[in-house]
Amino acid sequence: MSDMGLMKRYAAGEEDAFQDLVKQYKGSLYTFLRRFLNQSDMVDDVFQEILMQLYVSRDSFDLSRPLRPWLFTIAANKAKDALRRRQRVDSVNLGSMFDSEEHSIDDVLNTLDSDTRVPYDELVEDETATSVKRVISRMPAKLREILILAYFHKLSYAEIAGMLRIPVGTVKSRLHTAVDRFAEDWNTSMLCEAAG
Repeated sequence: MSDMGLMKRYAAGEEDAFQDLVKQYKGSLYTFLRRFLNQSDMVDDVFQEILMQLYVSRDSFDLSRPLRPWLFTIAANKAKDALRRRQRVDSVNLGSMFDSEEHSIDDVLNTLDSDTRVPYDELVEDETATSVKRVISRMPAKLREILILAYFHKLSYAEIAGMLRIPVGTVKSRLHTAVDRFAEDWNTSMLCEAAG
């Protein structure tokens, strides 16, 4: 059943519809929170906060609006709040940047979705995934958020703009900055690993 169908049933008081919504979005919200927070001990708590927000919004939710962007907006806001509560510092000294054509952001991100695996490839992929998560976790929250929504959740510029309540042009600008920052940090990270 569609999101709107489930929301209408839920708004009408059908508790089963709420459980169906949770089942439908649990995986993608967990994935988003794990990438955004990069702290597994926080994911369950923030997920519960999202469910509580959905639960209490039954009577006030605008059924003419799509549910997915609304849920991810709530998820992003709750995740930011959780990070603020932990007083997490999002700054990094980058030092000198290295321009390398060896690895592009698409190469790195595509390795995370590879379906052809052999043990060595799996090990390399795990190491790459860990490095990608580390680089993304060090990015400023605004850039990290845009990168995760665009590349990992494949949301359109318009969807991201609606979720974050910013103009599409700002989304494009931040995403461009985020990709550049990721590439710079990635190259610096690779240099440090090679030197170490």
